[in-house]
Amino acid sequence: RIIGGLICVYLRITAVFRINNRDWMRHPTQSLSRFAERLAAVSEYTGRAVAWLSLILVVIVGYDVSMRYLFREGSVALQELEWHLFALIFLIGAAYTLKHDAHVRIEIFYQKFSARGRAWVDLIGSLFFLLPLCLLIIESSWPFVSNAFAYGEGSPDPGGLPYRFLLKAAIPIGFALLLIQGIANTIKSLNVLIGEGVRGR
Repeated sequence: RIIGGLICVYLRITAVFRINNRDWMRHPTQSLSRFAERLAAVSEYTGRAVAWLSLILVVIVGYDVSMRYLFREGSVALQELEWHLFALIFLIGAAYTLKHDAHVRIEIFYQKFSARGRAWVDLIGSLFFLLPLCLLIIESSWPFVSNAFAYGEGSPDPGGLPYRFLLKAAIPIGFALLLIQGIANTIKSLNVLIGEGVRGR
């Protein structure tokens, strides 16, 4: 099921970006690079857009803390808005973070590998872990999100924010963006391996 999903995603993306088969046959590495850049541009734009939420979150937290400690007044809506914004930053910004290789990880052996070795690690990691996980979460979260939309889910707390279903919709959206960037990273790894193979002949 997951493999079928990966194939469907690949076919749809190639249709959207209109990959030219002739260009691919003549210049495979260049065609792969252009395709990966187009996919990565999605992560770049969404990441830059969601970055503004960080500034808004800082202002809201500062205001909320000031009201609590100076005037002894609090707001359930403000508290919920804070973690709503944090969730959006985390979910939508994950693809941008992956694009810039800024996720926290322990590199004991990876940094000692050659470019080809790192490409193999990235390729295997994407194909067998990242992409299937993204597809699994998108598929499993869909009933969760659709039910929230169907019932018009809001906050269960008095004074809380309505339209919580919009926040839950960020789950499949965020992992869809992560899936797109994962495909871009996979292509980049393939590009390295193909390029090394061509130069080695």
